[in-house]
Amino acid sequence: MPPHSPSLVPGPGPGPGARPRWFVPGDIDGLLGLGLDNLIQILLILSLCRGVLGYPDELIFGSILPATGISLAVGNLAYAVQAHRLARREQRDDRTALPYGINTVSLFAYVFLVMLPVKLTALDQGLGEAAAVRLSWEAGLMACLGSGLIEAGGAWWAHWLRRWLPRAALLSTLAGIALGYIALGFLLRTYAQPVVGLAVLAVILVTYYGRLRLPIPGGLLAVLVGIPLAWGSGLIRIDAASWSANASQVGLHLPALQLASLWEARSQLVPWLGVIVPMGLFNVLGSLQNIESAEAAGDAYPVKSSLLINGLGTIAAAALGSCFPTTLYIGHPAWKAMGARIGYSWLNGLLMGGLCLLGLFGLVGQLVPIEAGMAIVLYIGLVIAAQAFQATPRSHAPAVVLGLLPGLAGWGALLLKAGLRTGGAGSASQPFGPALLAPLQRADVWASGAFALEQGQIITAMLLAGMLVYVIERRFLAAALCAGLAAAAAWLGVIHAWRFTQADTVLQLGWGSGGSWALGYLLMALVFLAAALQREKTS
Repeated sequence: MPPHSPSLVPGPGPGPGARPRWFVPGDIDGLLGLGLDNLIQILLILSLCRGVLGYPDELIFGSILPATGISLAVGNLAYAVQAHRLARREQRDDRTALPYGINTVSLFAYVFLVMLPVKLTALDQGLGEAAAVRLSWEAGLMACLGSGLIEAGGAWWAHWLRRWLPRAALLSTLAGIALGYIALGFLLRTYAQPVVGLAVLAVILVTYYGRLRLPIPGGLLAVLVGIPLAWGSGLIRIDAASWSANASQVGLHLPALQLASLWEARSQLVPWLGVIVPMGLFNVLGSLQNIESAEAAGDAYPVKSSLLINGLGTIAAAALGSCFPTTLYIGHPAWKAMGARIGYSWLNGLLMGGLCLLGLFGLVGQLVPIEAGMAIVLYIGLVIAAQAFQATPRSHAPAVVLGLLPGLAGWGALLLKAGLRTGGAGSASQPFGPALLAPLQRADVWASGAFALEQGQIITAMLLAGMLVYVIERRFLAAALCAGLAAAAAWLGVIHAWRFTQADTVLQLGWGSGGSWALGYLLMALVFLAAALQREKTS
C-alpha cells in the first residue's frame, strides 16, 4: 500500500463551478503510478502462488487472478463514480478518486500464516498434493471472506473501534509483519541479486524519500531501470517451454461463484480467526485513516460508503475465487498533487481487470521480473514500519518495539523450519520432533520460544503492545485486563500452544493446551494489579 512521491509536477488548481470530467491529462500520471502498484501486487500473487504454495496454473489463471481482476475493476469503478458524484454535487472538477488495490500486508499474511500452514498440515496428514492445494485455497477464500465482512461491517463501527484500541498496538503489529515477511524478505532477495536490487532500491530511495523531481513516477522509473539490468545480468531467461506454458494461459477466463468451496471451507474459519480478525481490523482502520487523509487534502468522502465499497470488493474477490483482500491505498494527497482526478481510477480498474481476465500476467511476469519492482515492496515495508513510530505518541515507542517482536519471531520460525526441511528433516524417516530443540538450544537458538510466538502472533503482538501502552500511561488495571485476555487466549490454545507435525509446527487448540503461558500471563496480571494498588496508596 505505498504512498507516492508528491514531488511530481502539481496538477491544475481547484475549479469551483466547473463540471467534473471522467478523464483529464493528469490521470495518465496517476494511472502509471496506481497501475504499477497493482501490477507489482499481482506479480507477487503469481510468484507466491506458484513458488511458495505450489498452486497449479489452472487454479491461478482460472480462478484466483480472474476474481482478483473483478475485485479491482468493481472497486476502482465504484470509487470513480463516488468521486464524480461528489464533484458534481460540489460543482468542482478537481476531485480525486480514492486510490484502491490489493492489500499488500494481507497478501503476505494470508499466504504465510494461513494458506501455507494449511497445505503443509494437509500433506503431513497424508493427503495428496491436489487435495492439499484445494484445502489451502479454500482456507484462503475463507480468510478473504472474513476480512471482507469485517471491512464492510466497519462502515458502521470503525470510529468506535479506533477510540477503543491503542494505535501503538495496531500499528506495531502490522509493522512486525511488514518488517519480517515483507521488508527483510525482500532485503535478502535484494542482496541475493545486488546488481538489479541495489540499483532499483537507489531509484526508490531518491524519488520517494529524496523527493527528486522527475517527469515520471519514481516507481515506474525503478521498474524501467530494473528490467534492462535483469536482462543484462542474465536474471531473465525465457525458455521455450515456460513461454509456451504462459502463452497457453492467454484467453478469456471468466470467474465462477465459489459458494460451494466457501461452504466446504467453513471449518477453516475458527482456527484462523487469530489472523483474519486482526487483519480485517487493520484494513478497516487503515482505510479510515486514508479517508481522513483525503479529507485533509480537500476531498471529503462519506466514511460509510467508502468503507462499504472496500468491503464489498473483498467479498466479491472471495466469492469468485481470490484469497486476497483489497484496500484503500495511502497517498491520496500525492495523487491529487500530480493532477490525477477520476480517470486514473476507472482506467486502472479496466486495465488490471482486463489483464487478469485475459490471462496475460504469466507473460508479463516473464518480461517484468519481480526483482525489477521488489524495491517498491521493500519500500512498502519501510513505510508501514516507520508509520508505527511516526503515528503514535513518542512515549509509546517502547510499546511499538515490543509489538514488532512476535511478527519477527514468526518470520524467524518460518525460516528455521524451511532450513530444517531443506536439510532433510521433516520427512517420514526424520520427522520433526522434540529432539530438534536441544541441539538448537545449545546453539542459543530458542526454537520452542519462536514456535510459541509464531502461533497467534498477531493477537500476541496486539496484546503485548497494548499492555505496555497502558503501563506507560500508568493505567495498570487496563494492563491487567490485557494480561488476563492473553491468559484466556493461551489457555484455549488461540495463542502460543503448539505441537509438532511431520514437517511443521501448528496451533494446538484445546482447553488448557497453553497452560504454562496462561499461568505466566496471570502472574503478569497480578503484578499489574499490585502496581495499581501501590499507585492508589501513593497518589
